[in-house]
Amino acid sequence: MWTHLLVALGLVFVLEGILPFVNPNGLRRMLLQMVQIPDRMLRIIGLSSMLSGLLIIYLFHR
Repeated sequence: MWTHLLVALGLVFVLEGILPFVNPNGLRRMLLQMVQIPDRMLRIIGLSSMLSGLLIIYLFHR
């Protein structure tokens, strides 16, 4: 189980590193725009992302 968790964590790092590697200026612009989004909306986006991830894991890891 720990092996799967560490592999998943490594995959998250790889996926999160793609955007700053490929388009650092685009990432900066996106982060500057995110500063203007209200906290409530960011929480909703984060929750939606987590629920989508859980659904994908549930559907494809049976």
